[in-house]
Amino acid sequence: MADAPAAALGFLPFGKSRPVTPAELCPIKVNYMLQSKRVIILGGTSGLGLATAKAAAADGARVVIVSGNQARIDEVLKQLPAGSEGHAVDLSKEALIKAFFARIGKFDHLVYTAGEGLSLTPIDQLDLEQARQFFTIRFWGAMAAVKYGHTQLNPGGTISLTSGTAGLRPQKGWALAATICTAMEGFTRAMAVELAPIRVNLVIPGVIRTNLWGGIPEADRKAFFEAEAQRLPAGRVGEAEDIASTFLYFMNMPHITGQAVVVDGGSVLV
Repeated sequence: MADAPAAALGFLPFGKSRPVTPAELCPIKVNYMLQSKRVIILGGTSGLGLATAKAAAADGARVVIVSGNQARIDEVLKQLPAGSEGHAVDLSKEALIKAFFARIGKFDHLVYTAGEGLSLTPIDQLDLEQARQFFTIRFWGAMAAVKYGHTQLNPGGTISLTSGTAGLRPQKGWALAATICTAMEGFTRAMAVELAPIRVNLVIPGVIRTNLWGGIPEADRKAFFEAEAQRLPAGRVGEAEDIASTFLYFMNMPHITGQAVVVDGGSVLV
């Protein structure tokens, strides 16, 4: 398909008088299969969600980003094409998620990437009450989004969720992380059956270079990424754009559902 005119997509330059091209907005190759589709991304203001918002917008989609931080939403909207939407919703509250989907109207694709960093704690030191809180956004928030969002999906729509490799190859102290990740896999398969013909899939990222690692001192973080790159068969750690490409694949591929796609550079193999 020929490139759509950048001006028609509403991309505005940063300090320039010409429209920016899709390639400048996002390094992922685009083909405009999402032209005029409406994509809602819960957790869309940072990391995997932000990369997916940019990739979907570059592919012609009308993007709606959702997070709990209005200031961050306002900042991210400056990075997206004109006409993009942003909504502040506390994803730990079922009633607020329900209200959001009740007013948002019809859309085509739902992506859920929201979640905080997980605690890696040996089971005999695990505070169960604190552990329950980690399920609130990562699991229950995703379930609420599917529960209230699927009724608003247009025919041919998709739901894409996020997990992690902890459930595939857990290590000591990973009981909580492995449990949440495995729960997301089961939920994805159940929803693919129950909500058919809506297609429901899951991305399982490995180590991805995002702000989720921001709590680690910079020197330690750099050393960790370098060590991982040497260990991985792919020879590098993942980038948020790698995961965004997978989410777009789920949206555009009409014959995939109930699948968990591992995007980890081969970490579960070594």
